[in-house]
Amino acid sequence: MLKGFKEFILRGNVIDLAVAVVIGAAFTAVVNSIVNSIFNPLISALFDASDLEGVAVVTINDAQIKFGSVLGAIIQFLLVAVVVYFVFVLPINHLKKVAFSLKKTPAESLQEQNEELPPTETELLIQIRDLLAVERAAAAGETPTASDHAPKH
Repeated sequence: MLKGFKEFILRGNVIDLAVAVVIGAAFTAVVNSIVNSIFNPLISALFDASDLEGVAVVTINDAQIKFGSVLGAIIQFLLVAVVVYFVFVLPINHLKKVAFSLKKTPAESLQEQNEELPPTETELLIQIRDLLAVERAAAAGETPTASDHAPKH
């Protein structure tokens, strides 16, 4: 019984999950600190209110509809998303890209650069010539040969 429990606890998935929960909690604290300490005071200054709870309240038969509260939650969500993206995701993706490019051999880097470049006019003209030769051969009932694609001077 204890052996099974020990195997369960020491299984990689459980340890990974525990680490993820701890890092997630620390990550949440950092994001909330940035949002609450920087962005919320700016919003409070713009709306001249400590929060949006009391802004745009409509009362119908003693029921209060708090549009400001909903607006505040939407703004809070967007701020968290902005902070997560620009403070964490974007820099980490940039660092990954730099680290990955440093691992590449010069030949791989050159090949990648060549793949990103559009074809030259000469390459496009060669492709058009080859396609026309294939179409002409097909229309005539012939099979195009390698000599049909050779440059003609």
